[in-house]
Parts: sequence; structure tokens; C-alpha cells
Amino acid sequence: MTCGLLGHKLAHSYSPAIHAEFGGYEYELFEIEPKNLKDFFANKNFHGINVTIPYKKAVMEFCNEISPVAQEIGSVNTVLRRPDGSYFGDNTDAEGFLKMTKFFSVKGKKVCIFGSGGSSLSVSYVMNRLGASEIIVVSRQNNNAEFLAHHKDAAVLVNCTPVGMYPDVDESPVSLDIFTKPEGVLDLIYNPARTRLMIDAQERGIPNIGGLTMLVGQAAVSSEIFTGRVIGENEIASVVKKLRRETENIILIGMPGSGKTTHAKIISEKLNKTFIDTDEEIMKLCKCAIPEIFASKGEAFFREKEAAVIAEFGKKSGLVIATGGGVVTREENFLRLHQNGVIIFTERDINLLSREGRPLSQGDLTKMYENRLPMYRRFADITVSADGNPAQVAQKILEEIYANYCN
Repeated sequence: MTCGLLGHKLAHSYSPAIHAEFGGYEYELFEIEPKNLKDFFANKNFHGINVTIPYKKAVMEFCNEISPVAQEIGSVNTVLRRPDGSYFGDNTDAEGFLKMTKFFSVKGKKVCIFGSGGSSLSVSYVMNRLGASEIIVVSRQNNNAEFLAHHKDAAVLVNCTPVGMYPDVDESPVSLDIFTKPEGVLDLIYNPARTRLMIDAQERGIPNIGGLTMLVGQAAVSSEIFTGRVIGENEIASVVKKLRRETENIILIGMPGSGKTTHAKIISEKLNKTFIDTDEEIMKLCKCAIPEIFASKGEAFFREKEAAVIAEFGKKSGLVIATGGGVVTREENFLRLHQNGVIIFTERDINLLSREGRPLSQGDLTKMYENRLPMYRRFADITVSADGNPAQVAQKILEEIYANYCN
């Protein structure tokens, strides 16, 4: 039984991994051009497919029957080929999105939805069912300061656009400065785990959630359609947790010589994840050792190269990253490290810090520590003492992550 995902750009989709957890069928990526959509339905032999950008409306013309929910929403994201060769279209996005809204109160509130495509239709459908007082859809045409100024009192904001999605992770569909009383931000994007919009909300203390919960939720309903097997809430939650653990980066920050590289290597081996040392990547980029870079080019040059390396690897998934001690001195690194990872501050007694091969560690470490400590604490999701045995420290880091973060 062959199933899959139909879309235009699918290289970084999590859907195959999710459907592998639900099991019982092969799951492929069908990445096609719009001009080939008709030929796909005429010639491709599949049992069932999920549909994503930009085909959720377009596939409706190929469906012989469409579920009442999909008809009311006006888009299809799941297509089942019946034994007689006919196509049944359904919409599982609404059920998936409903799982995201469990973290927010929507009834009686004004909702602002960014994007007018197929996902936006599903979100509007759910928000209406949940009793939103007013639903405003912001399309490409009306996404401007004048239009948004009329709706600055929106309480719930939902991003249904691809703006901010990997690899263009520095973008955001809107500035939160526009809104006077936002109470919640929902972003349907799941890669990165935390979009620019979500991190901006976090910085303002606004509750927010990304699209992984919706992605897994709608996939579960689709899988039920493909197989007839009922998937329970506990199984869905388990897949969300597993995917988070597999895809989120683990990032170590801390003073120079605090053992970040050693701990990161141990963790990467335990989890079978790729290890990245940002200092090593900078040396590859500059083709010389760190002390030489500082001696010939200066610290400002080094920080520029460091920021470029952080931007490159921070948006990738499933890495264990050891950073340089001064990575926290550049504010732009905060977003780039947070977008797809959990950050651990490995705090170690300054008397135990190694100074060898570290240009900035040759001076007053106490002063450096006092200056950087507030920055480490701002960046960090978790703080772990690094004074003990490296293997024990690495194990403690994993325990803290799984107990308090990737749940």
C-alpha cells in the first residue's frame, strides 16, 4: 500500500517520519510542478495521499466525492483512492489544528489569520466553531500597516503562511508591535520548531505554539482514513514527543574551557546525532586556527564569522552543537540558536576552566565571567553544573532536557 505527500517543495518534510510511526504502509514524497497535477492523478497509482502547499484547493477538482467538512472548509488535504479507482477527498487539517487550540481560549475573542490558502480555510472553520467573536483574514493584498491598524486589538494571531519556514527562518509575517493586546500566537510552521514570530511572542511573554502538534494530529487522522485503524491521543502525544527529541538541536553554551565540546561529543554518541563544534567550523571557513584569527583579524572579525556559522547550523535539525564561549555576546545568535534547539548553559567553577589555546582566556576570567553570566542566563533554557565527571555531566544534561523541555 503506497501513500505519500503531494506538494511543490517537500525536501524537508517530517511527514514520512510521522507516518512511519503510525505504520502499515509505504509513504513517499510526491514533489511535482503545478502543470503536472492533472497527469499525477491520471497516472500515479497510490492508495492515499496528504496534500500540502499549494494544492489543497486545486486537488478538489479531481475528487469524485468530498466530505462535508472539506466542502464547508473549501479545501482538501487528504485523498483516498477507492477500490473502484474513484477519489475521496477529506480535510484533516481542522482536526489537527483543533489540537493546537487546546492551549488557548478562543471563545469571544478576535482572531487574526495570516494567509488565505487552504490551511487558512481550515483555521477559520475551527475558530468559527470555537466561538471567536470576529475572524480577520490577512492576505498578501491587505497585509499592510493601514489594514492591520484597524485590527490591532486582535487577541489571537495565527500564521498560515510559509513566511518564516526553513530555510528562510529570519522572516516573520508580521510585527507584534502592531497589536495592543495579543493573548496567543499560533504558527502552523513546524520547521523551525520556533519561528521568528514565536520567539518574538516569547520575548513579550505571549503564549505561543508551533505547528508540530497540528502536523502529527492531522497525520494521525489521515492514517486512520488510509488504514481504518483508530489512533489514540496517547499515541499521538508519543509521536510528537519522539519527533521533538529527534529533530531539536541540543546546544551547549558556557565559558571557554567549561567542557562544552567534550560533553557535546558524549551526547552526540549517545543519541547518534551529528556533532558540530562552531569553533572548528570557523577554522574551516577561515583556513587557520582560532588564535591566528584573533591575532591577524581581531575579535570583531571572529564574531562575524561565528555569527555566520551559527546562522548556518542553527536552522538545521537533529544536531548537537558546542559553541564558543563568546557566542552570547551577539544578540542575533539568540534567535538563530533558539529557533530549532534547546540551549544548555554548562556552568563550571572558573578555577577549573581550561585556558589553553583560548586567546580571550589569558586575561581576567573572573571579570569575563561576571560580564557574560547575565548573557548565558538569558540564552539558556536549562543550566547544568559542569564541575563533575564529563560522562556524568552529559547524562545530567540529557535528564534535564527530557524532564523539563522535550516533553
